[in-house]
Amino acid sequence: MAWQWIKVFVCLSVCVIFAVVGEEALTNKCADFNTTWKENRQGTKFQIQYLLLTRNNADCASLFSQDCLNHTQKHTTYFNSSLPTKVIVHGYRALGTKPSWVSGLAQALLWEEDVNVLVVDWVFGASFAYNRVVENYKEVALQISILINQLTVYGSTLESFHFIGVSLGAHVCGFVGTLFKGKLGRITGLDPAGPMFKSADPSDRLDSSDALFVEAIHTDSDYFGISIPVGHTDFFLNGGMDQAGCARSQFSSIFIYFPVYGYVICDHMRALHVYMSSLNGSCPLIGFPCSSYEKFLAGECINCDGPFNGTCPQIGLLKNSGITASPLPNQEKVYLLTTASAPYCTHHILVKLKVSPLDKTAEVQLTLVSTGLPETELKLKLTTDQTMFIKVMGHPEQLCKIDTMQLKNTGARFYRQGDIHFESICISEFPQTRGMDQLCVKNINIRRGVLWSHDFVQVC
Repeated sequence: MAWQWIKVFVCLSVCVIFAVVGEEALTNKCADFNTTWKENRQGTKFQIQYLLLTRNNADCASLFSQDCLNHTQKHTTYFNSSLPTKVIVHGYRALGTKPSWVSGLAQALLWEEDVNVLVVDWVFGASFAYNRVVENYKEVALQISILINQLTVYGSTLESFHFIGVSLGAHVCGFVGTLFKGKLGRITGLDPAGPMFKSADPSDRLDSSDALFVEAIHTDSDYFGISIPVGHTDFFLNGGMDQAGCARSQFSSIFIYFPVYGYVICDHMRALHVYMSSLNGSCPLIGFPCSSYEKFLAGECINCDGPFNGTCPQIGLLKNSGITASPLPNQEKVYLLTTASAPYCTHHILVKLKVSPLDKTAEVQLTLVSTGLPETELKLKLTTDQTMFIKVMGHPEQLCKIDTMQLKNTGARFYRQGDIHFESICISEFPQTRGMDQLCVKNINIRRGVLWSHDFVQVC
């Protein structure tokens, strides 16, 4: 698509006007997604619509309509150009059904901030064959840019727009940002789609140049999500794949380039649910910069020095994810662990084991227990050429509320492993909890098949 044509199209389309549909207002019906299965089969014209939610109509969306034939400009009662605007863009919809999560995300945003929430309904163009849907995404972005242009006429600023795109919707947001030369305030990509985008030019996918601040949350980078960093900061949850509590389907790889079940795969949707959960602020979801997930798990990246100037980025609505460094980092990977269910937060525990020299390799399991919460386990393979082992594990409670630490020699029965002597075992939390350095136990002997247990005194 030629850029000159795009500019002409945008300029000629400034006649876009917005109005709450009269019939809807009279009948007090709430606007909803346009379920277009039948219309799509009949080959009717490509169309999108916009749903508006604010704190004044949080439970009943209003419909923004575009009508270039109507020269009477009427601004919807609920839209407030002096407030920030969150724009939600869904992704691929295999069967033409509406995304069930939109209401929950909109409500969470409105609970957290007094904003306008605009939901882009492009189900019409997002359904059926994935490759055909990808062909539509720039057209969707172009139409959205017309809407944004008109809203700036009413007093909104480009910096006041925060786009939130899910899967393919993240790339729609990115192209809107491209059309505005990166002047939008913020773009959040929730597991940006990978198929047909992993090798795409940055101008054709979400990229850090698309807004003043671009962030992405990756949860399925080995299948339906993109595996490369696409923002200023990219959060890779549990390494960006295989999320806790999600069972990997053996048929997933069949649909990599035609993801019929893309929106029901647990890993792919986890980014959305984690983001929604972060908005209630019940616990921080903090990422740590690292060159790889393996190094993160090896305890080599336990602070946010370097490009972040000691301030760790956090998932949520903090400005620039809480990053205070200037200039902003670019395409920085940050890693964090999460739990299997909301609010998904976990405390990062650094485990250091100093072992007396071994005659044979050994396997041990370390378990942390906090009353009333699920136990967390860490399995370690101890080799004969090492005496110090450092690993990172997640636990649902902070260090000072860990009641018990357990150790068990789990080597195979036929493999005659002798006793294991630990000179010390220390656990600490990062970022470091104020007044709580670490908990250590020294001089431990672990016999084969015998559970060792140590209770800690509560110090919170």
